[in-house]
Amino acid sequence: MMNYADSAIDIRGVRVRRGGQEVLHGIDVSVPPGSLVGLLGPSGCGKSTLMRAIVGVQKSVSGQLTVLGRPAGDPMLRRRVGYMTQSVSLYGDLTVKQNLAYFRAVLGAARSDVHRVIEATELTPQAGQLVSSLSGGQQSRASLAAALLGSPEVLVLDEPTVGLDPVLRAQLWGLFRRLAETGTTILVSSHVMDEATRCDRLLLMRDGEILADDTLDGLRAATGADDAEGAFLTLIARHPRTAAEQERAS
Repeated sequence: MMNYADSAIDIRGVRVRRGGQEVLHGIDVSVPPGSLVGLLGPSGCGKSTLMRAIVGVQKSVSGQLTVLGRPAGDPMLRRRVGYMTQSVSLYGDLTVKQNLAYFRAVLGAARSDVHRVIEATELTPQAGQLVSSLSGGQQSRASLAAALLGSPEVLVLDEPTVGLDPVLRAQLWGLFRRLAETGTTILVSSHVMDEATRCDRLLLMRDGEILADDTLDGLRAATGADDAEGAFLTLIARHPRTAAEQERAS
C-alpha cells in the first residue's frame, strides 16, 4: 500500500455489492496529491458508487481504500475531505449563507470561510436566498461551496458542473485548477467527455471497471483517437463485454 507521500487516494481491489449484485469489480486506482483527476463514463457505470466508497459512506465495500493515508471514512478525515454529491445536500428552508454557516460550525472552520466560498462559487447575489428558491445550477454551486468549507486537502466532486451554463462551467474548472495548483487533490466525475481536456489524468469507467488510467495525450496515443470520447469508444471496442459482464449489466 502506498503512503500519503505517494498517494492521496489509494484504491486496491475494491469491490461493492448492492442489491445482491456486484457493482464495482476490483477497482485499482492511485491518485497523486495535488492532481486534478477526471472520472469519466456514462451514467450508471459506477462513478458515484466509487466516490461514495472513497468518502466512506458506501456500504458493502471490500478491498483496501485509503485517503491521505487513513482508511476511507475515518473520523480524522472529516475536516480534510470535501464531498459534493449529485443531489443537493443542503437545507431548502435555510438561505445559502445560513446553510454554509451551519456546516462551517460543524466542521469547526473559520467564520471567514463562509464569505470565501460564497465568492469562490459566484453566489454573492444569492447568499440571502432560500436554497429551495434557487435554480438547479445555483443549488449545485451552493453544494460545491459547502464542500469547499475548511479548505479540504481532498475534494470529491460528483458531477459538479451538471446544469451549468458554459461560462460558469469554465469558471468552476478554473477554480478547480487553482485549487490543484495549491496542493488540493481533486477527483471530479462527469459524463461530459469534453471536460477531459481540463484534467491532469483521466479514469475512464464502464460497467463498474476502470478501462483506462492515463493522461489525455496518453489515451490519444494508445488509441489513435482525436479526443477522449473517441478514445473511450475505441477502448470499448477493444474490450467487449463477456457473458458474465452482460449478465451483471442486465
